[in-house]
Amino acid sequence: MRVLLALVLWLGFWSGGTAQAQSQGLQAGDSIAISVFQDPKLDRQMIIGPTGTISFPLVGQIKAAGMTPEALANLLKSRLRDKYTTDLDITVSLVSLGRENEELKPRFFVTGEVKTPGSFPIRTTTTVMQGISLAGGLSPFAAKQRIQIRRKINGTDAIFVFNYLTFEDGTDLTANIDLRQGDVIIVPERGLFE
Repeated sequence: MRVLLALVLWLGFWSGGTAQAQSQGLQAGDSIAISVFQDPKLDRQMIIGPTGTISFPLVGQIKAAGMTPEALANLLKSRLRDKYTTDLDITVSLVSLGRENEELKPRFFVTGEVKTPGSFPIRTTTTVMQGISLAGGLSPFAAKQRIQIRRKINGTDAIFVFNYLTFEDGTDLTANIDLRQGDVIIVPERGLFE
């Protein structure tokens, strides 16, 4: 009985998410399946890129973000019409929502003396303090005054220093900058007399 209830809840959640995507349109990161009945060699499963486009054989680049699956199928039919002698039967279906594709989201990295180092997605504006918090906070051996944020700017490494102690007591709040994709927060180990 519990398995049946869990299955019903899962199907309700999944169909609600796909129905929302069907009415609001596809988004970057959504995974779609395209099937061409008359030419199975064109069948594809793909992820809509970060710019909202897909690449399809004989058609090229198409802006798929914002379109419903049905509208995308109609666009593909119209673009392929002159390449085939018969009308094509094309279906586009949503396989998974982009929100499920975490690997496509911009990420920052936290390493060193934190409780759970690793990479974390940037979902909204994320500051240095929020990034450290996502990594579980500072370990007891962290050098709180020498935290570094490393960022690539036009191909050159830039280093920003964040002093946790001055932020904590409120004397310097400006160093709590917003993180960008690819930023690395480095929390060094404190020295013997720190």
